[in-house]
Amino acid sequence: MKQASASNDAPVVIVGGGPVGLGLAIGLGQRGIRTIVVERHEQPQPIPKGQNLTQRTMEHFHFWGAEAALREARTIPPAYGIGGMTSYGTLLSGYHYDWLQRELVRPFYFTDNERLPQYATEAVLRQRAAQLACIDLRVGWTCRDVRLDADGVSLDIENRDGMTESLRAGYVVGCDGSRSIVRERAGITQTRSDHDRLMVLLVFRSTGLHQLLDRFPGKSFYSVLHPDLDGYWKFFGRVDLGSTWFFHAPVPVDTTRDNFDFRRLLHDAAGSEFDVEFEHIGFWDLRFTLADSYRAGRVFIAGDAAHSHPPYGGYGINSGFEDAANLAWKLAATLRGFAPARLLDSYDAERRPVFASTARDFIETSIYRDRDFLRRHDPVRDRADFEAAWHERHSGARAEVNAFEPNYEGSPIVFGPAGGVSTAIGSHAHAARAGHHLTPQPLSSGNNIFELLGDDFTLLDLADGSAAAAFAQAAARLGIPLKVIRDTASGGREKYLARVILVRPDQFVAYAGDTDGADASDILMRAAGHS
Repeated sequence: MKQASASNDAPVVIVGGGPVGLGLAIGLGQRGIRTIVVERHEQPQPIPKGQNLTQRTMEHFHFWGAEAALREARTIPPAYGIGGMTSYGTLLSGYHYDWLQRELVRPFYFTDNERLPQYATEAVLRQRAAQLACIDLRVGWTCRDVRLDADGVSLDIENRDGMTESLRAGYVVGCDGSRSIVRERAGITQTRSDHDRLMVLLVFRSTGLHQLLDRFPGKSFYSVLHPDLDGYWKFFGRVDLGSTWFFHAPVPVDTTRDNFDFRRLLHDAAGSEFDVEFEHIGFWDLRFTLADSYRAGRVFIAGDAAHSHPPYGGYGINSGFEDAANLAWKLAATLRGFAPARLLDSYDAERRPVFASTARDFIETSIYRDRDFLRRHDPVRDRADFEAAWHERHSGARAEVNAFEPNYEGSPIVFGPAGGVSTAIGSHAHAARAGHHLTPQPLSSGNNIFELLGDDFTLLDLADGSAAAAFAQAAARLGIPLKVIRDTASGGREKYLARVILVRPDQFVAYAGDTDGADASDILMRAAGHS
């Protein structure tokens, strides 16, 4: 085996160069942290998944300098957004309502949502990573072993030709999927919840299906509730506009590619026949997994290595990107020396309970809610009762969009409310609230506040400037990078309901209140993990 050379040493090695790993590398690279990314696939894998990118995720792309490129790579016109439709029985049954209307919360985010296949997203991120000299992307290499010691982490990697190398890192992050070797070698256990369902993934081409669904303009995905499925979905999604689709559905446990009529499955779900040309047939088990910790010493996990769930609602890739944004600024702050190593503990404290809530309170709850609905209401048995309940579901779908608002009220590094917890359940509001995402507002200069937020902490002073001066002096004394913005509490900024707001590098609020700056040092130290 080759001995490690200087070029094989890095403060951070990321195993897994998919979207989450690349997003993390870019977040580190933009802050000057040298990173080696080990990715076994030489090209992004052409399986359509992770397509729904929320407004919040697109904020990450804005700060990563990749938003414009991503929008140019879209495969579906913007008018289709990431909205969907739920139907009863079949797509064409006549019973349907709009679902996952994330456009309803658009005013609370700086960017519009986007939709494109994960492989297209990954290609854009590879291009952006190549522009940053701090990122060393090793494609075609597989991690074979990870060894932890008191001073760092060693990794053995191997390419397709059997050539091996050793890497040395201060920190390692496993972004290597649900079968993560990094998680395994670090001894991080998982809690698993199986639903005993074998699911099929079909990728196929059909112009006829596009024509059938012309009657539902602006929709990108379509779920079908059927009483035989007991709460589990049949699910159609567009890969592009007009020809390529993917489809998920439960199938019998003994199903193989050769013993099942997948064309009939598609036709039954749609309620009509149409042309079908299969491009891919694969299977997956419907289960939820959550790592029991996101950290083991100098090793971290993110994305599917830390958590996985069925592709319901587009939560997966968006959760992974939030992991990356959260961990990037904390690793960089530690490596740059203005935050202690214990700041890194807040990654687990914030991100793990939020995903647990996402899985429990939104994804699993939706399965159980659908199961209960299908058992209680049947249009054949009582049409009036069914139609009234169906209408009520539509209203509930709108409320659910507002309720999904991941926040860190229970984090040790934010000034959240007493008894607060970190959770995915919240409510969108313009008010600046500690532990919550900052909402965009215009500044007197004509810029939006999000155009001026930087890679480090930002203080927004909407009072007389005394807090701004005190925070600037405290930050200089503590060595904590801080950008100060002064403005007035008008022109929309009064909606923040706070005169002094400390914003973290990931655009979450660390502190919101009316301090005069006398406690500036304490606020900054806590936000940076010093106490």
